[in-house]
Amino acid sequence: MREINERYEFRNIRPGEGEQAAAIERACFPPKEACTEKMMLERAAKAPELFLVAMDRRTGEMAGFLTGISTNEGSFRDAFFLNADLHDPAGENVMILSLAVLPNRRRQGLARELMSQFLAGERQRKRRRVLLTCVQDKVKMYEKMGFHDDGIANSSWGGNQWREMSCRASE
Repeated sequence: MREINERYEFRNIRPGEGEQAAAIERACFPPKEACTEKMMLERAAKAPELFLVAMDRRTGEMAGFLTGISTNEGSFRDAFFLNADLHDPAGENVMILSLAVLPNRRRQGLARELMSQFLAGERQRKRRRVLLTCVQDKVKMYEKMGFHDDGIANSSWGGNQWREMSCRASE
């Protein structure tokens, strides 16, 4: 992954970059699933330490991101998508709210590297578990990243049926 780290800088989101993340979200998810720009800006403001971006070193543009919030809750619920105030910086679990890579930047290992670096950071923070929801056709991708399929999620975000997936952040 040395090549990907030469091409992209992986770091926390900075003030003023929330709009770029919102544009990527809109490009990657159907309208009923994508969070609004307002919600994206709230996430960036409330939990920038859980908002990892991949910035192209040549162009300075954001190519993808991964964002979440921490909580002591043990399963996913739709309110996490809507209310950044549910973020508890001391929470033992992390709920990943979005992993998005621009369509023209896919198939380079960018999503995998975002997840790898994110999980490494959460292990250092001594988080217990990292959870996410995904549609059925993304289950294998997340399994390759170390997640376990925990079954049908409680979430019905965007009117879809989701799978809840989790992985241990630390032992």
